[in-house]
Amino acid sequence: MANRGACYGIAAAVQCKLANKRDQELEQDILAWMSEILGERLPQGEFGEILRDGVVLCKLMNRLKPGAIPKINASGAPFKMMENIENFIKSAERYGVPKIDLFQTVDLWEKRNIPSVVQCIMAVGRCGYLHPDFHGPFLGPRPSEDYRREFNEQMLGTSF
Repeated sequence: MANRGACYGIAAAVQCKLANKRDQELEQDILAWMSEILGERLPQGEFGEILRDGVVLCKLMNRLKPGAIPKINASGAPFKMMENIENFIKSAERYGVPKIDLFQTVDLWEKRNIPSVVQCIMAVGRCGYLHPDFHGPFLGPRPSEDYRREFNEQMLGTSF
């Protein structure tokens, strides 16, 4: 947490609960998938710290959908890094990630809610199945498809 002091009371309880929701193995699987998509080794370190500047996230979206993010800020200025994260979020939504799976920029920037970042990247990985021009590797299970059933009046009138 960037500019925040120690948490006490209910804030500490919330932070503890969020920390317990983290799955280190899943985070490592996501980093391995991203590395494979990008074709390069990612820096070593903590999940949130690797993704914090947004550069890796922007590169990922450009690999999944070329030209999705035309300008990636490499500058160390905090507002430029946060702009990278915001560009990733907007691009993920255009790629097909449902709004409910998106995270807020501050969740990653201040590392306050890393599980929501993980959820968003998993949703991006699942969206790959929906794009016929993307041939993998995929992340997560294939999204379910709509299965409509039609019932006639006789079937609807039958009681079991």
